[in-house]
Amino acid sequence: METSDIENYKRRLVELRLEHRDLDDVITRLAKDPLIDELELKRLKKRKLMLKDMIAHLESKLIPDLNA
Repeated sequence: METSDIENYKRRLVELRLEHRDLDDVITRLAKDPLIDELELKRLKKRKLMLKDMIAHLESKLIPDLNA
């Protein structure tokens, strides 16, 4: 893997982690609101889960292959 690829992955990881954290804050606030649209809350949680999967995927790409 090239250095530029690694830097791009790291930069993308920072972006995804920020979005994940921000989404977590929004979900926490909205969950306290008794008038929240449950469908919207479900969509936000699904997006958060997708971000978590994307983060895990990028992190695994940055871990060196032990068989190499």
